[in-house]
Amino acid sequence: MIVDPAAPILLFDSGVGGLTVLAELRKVLPQAPVIYAADTAGLPYGEKTEAQIAARVAGLLGRMSERYRPRLATIACNTASTIALGMVREVLNIPIVGTVPAIKPAAAMTRSGTIGLLGTHATIRQGYVDRLEAEFAADKRLLRFGAPGLVAAAEAKLRGQAVDPGAISEAVSGLRSQPGGAEIDTVVLACTHFPLLTEELAAAFGPQVRFIDGAAGIARRIASLTQGQDFSRDTADHAVFTAAPDPALAPALSRYGIENAALF
Repeated sequence: MIVDPAAPILLFDSGVGGLTVLAELRKVLPQAPVIYAADTAGLPYGEKTEAQIAARVAGLLGRMSERYRPRLATIACNTASTIALGMVREVLNIPIVGTVPAIKPAAAMTRSGTIGLLGTHATIRQGYVDRLEAEFAADKRLLRFGAPGLVAAAEAKLRGQAVDPGAISEAVSGLRSQPGGAEIDTVVLACTHFPLLTEELAAAFGPQVRFIDGAAGIARRIASLTQGQDFSRDTADHAVFTAAPDPALAPALSRYGIENAALF
C-alpha cells in the first residue's frame, strides 16, 4: 500500500506525558510529520472506570483518524493502552502502537530481584500487568503503587511551575514501605508522564535505583512499522487538545518541536 508522504503519525495521550514518547520518536524518525493529541478534557484517566476510558479513547481516535488521516496511531498512555488497545484496533484500519509497562527490560536490569512499578491506579490493577509479571518477572518481586499525584506534578513541571514535593515523597514511600521495598533497585515508570520527573524521583530514591520506561521501545516499534515509507513535513508539527490549550504549555511544546496548538 502506498502511503501519502505527508500522512502524519498520530500520537495520543490523556495529557502531555506523551511528549516523552515524541522525544524518542524524533531520534529515530526526525522527518516524520506528527500530530500530538491530548485529551485534556478527560484528564485524569487513572481515576476513571475501564468502560469510560475504553469508550472515550476509541471514540476520540476514531474521529481523529477521520479528520487527520494518519498512517499510524500511537496510544502514548499506559492506562489507555492497557484498557482500550484491543477496542481501538477493532475500530481503526491503521496500525496502532500501544504503551505497556516496561516490566520485561526491568526484570533483565534488576540486580536485587525487587522491582518497583509506579503507575496510575487504573494501570496497576490491570490483568495485563499481571500477565506481564507472570511472563517476564515470575522469579522477581514486583511491588506496585498507584501514584496519580505524579501526573499533576509532571503537568505542572512542563508549565514551569514548582513540583509538589509531597507527590514525590508519597510515590517513594508508597513503594519503599511495602514488604521488601527497601530492596528495590529498579523502578518502572508505567505512565508516560512520569519520566518528566526522573530527576526528582532519582533524588528521592537515591543513586542505587535505576529507572526505565517504554518510550524508546515505542519509538522503535513505530520506526519498524513505517520502515520503507516516505516522509514529507511541509509545516511545523502541531498539537490538538480536547480542552482549550493552556498558553503556559507553549514553551514546553516548542521544546518538543510543536509550534502551535489548537482545540480539537
